[in-house]
Amino acid sequence: MPPSLSPSIRLLRDLPLWLFILLLGGCALFGSRDPLNVQVAGIEPLPGEGLELRLAVELRVQNPNTTPVDYDGLALELEVNGQPLASGVSDASGTVPRFGERVIRVPMTVSAFAAARQAFALGSLDPTEPLPYVLRGKLAGGAFGVHRFVERGALDLGGALSPYR
Repeated sequence: MPPSLSPSIRLLRDLPLWLFILLLGGCALFGSRDPLNVQVAGIEPLPGEGLELRLAVELRVQNPNTTPVDYDGLALELEVNGQPLASGVSDASGTVPRFGERVIRVPMTVSAFAAARQAFALGSLDPTEPLPYVLRGKLAGGAFGVHRFVERGALDLGGALSPYR
């Protein structure tokens, strides 16, 4: 009969196996999650500072997952017609419930330079063509880290520009 191994030697021998089992269990725990659905729910003007324009953007964040999503901060960047227009951050915190939604308000700033660049570009656009936009953001915090999102769309200016032509 072979001599029996001491408990500490058996533990060291079996350690890689136990670590592998724990790793697999951890992967199952954090399995695949559906991305959050984020849409702009509203935009309101805020008092400006200097030459800047200020807006409050309300985002509707929907969680299509079986577990709640905790957040502690949010950052946004808005691009219109391929050019940066506004950015904003918020230290708001809370939870988006499982299969639920939450509206989060984020103040955003439009610099005078970005507003002038967009106004100049609008003069050369066809008013019947929609104006593409991209809203990029991240919802930070919680056990699953950062949730990044992108919303793309087009602003239909319709006849809004025609009186100025």
